[in-house]
Amino acid sequence: MKKYLLSAALLIAVSISAKAQFSLGVKGGVNFSKINTDNLKESTLTGYQAGLFARIGNGLYLQPELYLSGTGGKFSANNNGTDYSGKVRFTNLNVPLLVGKSFGAKDLNFRVMAGPIYTYQLNKSESFSNNFNNAYQDFGNYNKSTLGFQAGAGVDIGAITADLRYEGGLSKVNSNYGQRQNLWALSVGFKIF
Repeated sequence: MKKYLLSAALLIAVSISAKAQFSLGVKGGVNFSKINTDNLKESTLTGYQAGLFARIGNGLYLQPELYLSGTGGKFSANNNGTDYSGKVRFTNLNVPLLVGKSFGAKDLNFRVMAGPIYTYQLNKSESFSNNFNNAYQDFGNYNKSTLGFQAGAGVDIGAITADLRYEGGLSKVNSNYGQRQNLWALSVGFKIF
């Protein structure tokens, strides 16, 4: 994790010294996450995200970010008249590195972006019904780090920025049950400079 923080700081320092157009800001928002699972019904959980972003470049730009997020999913099944249910929530540290293109004037522009995201699980909270734990003993055995991708669009109005993104999992959060996390995120930010 320290390597990723150091890499992000180094990238920002290099871009400032190269005198590229640079902005730094804070962002926060809401996400709607789901964990796709083989043979179970999945439901969406509402979570949060809050952190920092940098934007390097003008028309074509690079946007590294660092933020905390709350994600997870709900699961249920019915087998021979027996109901199974469970819910898991994660607190994550996310490090996306997006490449984007902006269109429009300085005070009103539209953007599209895409790129990889590294997610490290800081905390996990889970609750499964007793019969769920008996039927799926290693279900909650989640990986600490995953890789994914983000793609979306945004708009900047002066110093205010808003993004809508889709995030999909490239690696599984639990290999035993084919679980991949995906989510939709809506965020609002403010460019400090």
